[in-house]
Amino acid sequence: MGPDEVIAPRPDVPPVLLVGTHSIHVRRFAAGLCAAGQPVVIVTDRPEPLLEHALVLDQVQVDFSVRRLGTAAVIRRCITRWAPRVVHAHQANSVAWHAARACRGGSTPLVITIWGSDVLSTPHEGFLKRQMVRSALRSAALWTADAAGLLRVAAELAQVDRPTAHVVMGLDRVPDDLSQIWPDKQDWVLSCRLHKPLYRIDAVIAGFCMAAERRPQWRLEVAATGTETEALRRMAADLSHGAAVVFTGMLSADQLERSYRRSTVYVSFPDRDGTSVSLLEAMAHGCVPVVSDLPANREWIVDGTNGFVVGGTQDLAVAIERAIHTGHSARWRSETAEANRRRVADEASFAVNIDQFLAQYARLGR
Repeated sequence: MGPDEVIAPRPDVPPVLLVGTHSIHVRRFAAGLCAAGQPVVIVTDRPEPLLEHALVLDQVQVDFSVRRLGTAAVIRRCITRWAPRVVHAHQANSVAWHAARACRGGSTPLVITIWGSDVLSTPHEGFLKRQMVRSALRSAALWTADAAGLLRVAAELAQVDRPTAHVVMGLDRVPDDLSQIWPDKQDWVLSCRLHKPLYRIDAVIAGFCMAAERRPQWRLEVAATGTETEALRRMAADLSHGAAVVFTGMLSADQLERSYRRSTVYVSFPDRDGTSVSLLEAMAHGCVPVVSDLPANREWIVDGTNGFVVGGTQDLAVAIERAIHTGHSARWRSETAEANRRRVADEASFAVNIDQFLAQYARLGR
């Protein structure tokens, strides 16, 4: 069942009060709950509907800025009106901080889903932000994250023990097998992370162009957009193999699936991250992953076995070249790629992951 399909709601189940920014990630989570028959009330930061669905009972707009102290009162009124089974805040930043203050003194449990930068970066932006994140984490009845390493960082930061759940935000669909995909593979490398400093797309382009010196027929697709897009275009134009870099912009889900299907290699090189859905998509579609050396990536990729883990930018070109060679090997196509696909199917099916969240709500007695 896809995230936009629906089964009948159970009349005895109160809604989940979902608190999060107006983002594709929160929208997808809300859609997944609705598809499972779980009603939802959304608190977000824009007036336009995050999701049009019969099981979205209400959407309330707030300001998640830390200066908007009245935001907690708005969330508290939602709790009073809807009596939700849980308040589920996405990101342990100001979003969770406002939700925690709203839940204080009440009986509704707070669940916080950690995204990555909220515990890896925000606490290092000053004493007050560190205290904000710590306070939110300490107020929660449950922490969830898509990488076990993020839960360990949260525990070190909060300095308290809390129940935790390692739940991946997986894929809507996983190919049944790779036999239908191999004929589509071409000499393409795919980068599809946003064009922000965090994701170091400039290093990906530079590494590819160095690798392409010995493989001039290869192309790099740079999908997505962001604040650095124009600078990245200029950079590619100035490099000796920059003509092999193709910018394709923001792609629809169908367009992005076609890119995964034709790409032999996938590269993602952020300096911090949780489990990336794009990595899971690449693994499910037979791409050879080249990823930065982060705990979340090491939970999925063993360097030199089912992909390549790169420590520094100076090593990217060699890793990309090794991945190109690996992607054409008989062992990759007959064994390793299928093992990657099977693991994603077993552990990162979005419908299964939503059921895991619902089971966690039940364990909280809700």
